[in-house]
Amino acid sequence: MGLNGGIRHIVWDWNGTLFDDQPLVTRSTNASLNAVGFPSLGADCYQDLYRRPLQDFYVAMVGREFTAEEWERVEDAFSKTYSTGMHACGLTADALFALDSWAPYSQSLLSMYDHDKLIPLVDSFGLAARLARIDGRPPELDYGPKTKYLAAHLTQLQTAYPGLVPARVALVGDCVDDAMAALEVGATAVLYTGGSSSRSNLEAAGLGLPVVDSLTEAVELLRDGRALRPSA
Repeated sequence: MGLNGGIRHIVWDWNGTLFDDQPLVTRSTNASLNAVGFPSLGADCYQDLYRRPLQDFYVAMVGREFTAEEWERVEDAFSKTYSTGMHACGLTADALFALDSWAPYSQSLLSMYDHDKLIPLVDSFGLAARLARIDGRPPELDYGPKTKYLAAHLTQLQTAYPGLVPARVALVGDCVDDAMAALEVGATAVLYTGGSSSRSNLEAAGLGLPVVDSLTEAVELLRDGRALRPSA
């Protein structure tokens, strides 16, 4: 069915979507696995297995849960590797074109990356003027689903855009958790294959949402109304 007059706002994901950091994320994940005695995974294997919450992803990779002490080593190794390499990463090749081609409609950014680290990083690419709101994960460590953060993000957006209802919002992201968050708040989603998840991973979820290979394609789908809610 149509989306009550069409999409009028995009909520962009950051890591693996606008920010082209997937090779670094894979490398950081492998560093975290190595820190607790497990071998590295190839990029394709990572994308086929990826899921949230992250505890479930690590179980899928190694076949068991980690102890509290192992989690400390995992988090430390990932953080150190990622922090060292993140400033060498750039935007996805067509990110600026996709953002600019969505005008004059509004758009925002919601990330599960730490808010205090996200803001200066996004600012370094000059994106703030294009985005109505930028939200990252608050200080409390939480690797759970994105839904509650998306709900809060939309509530804040409605202050500036009183007529914005979830049915006119689409989240563009790179994992099934993005899609589930969108559907659970009454929005829709377009899923991008250039980040954490392979096409087969995204399609295996059976959500019936569009899966695209570029951000430009995502915007084109949303502009012409081809990105529809999945059938009931």
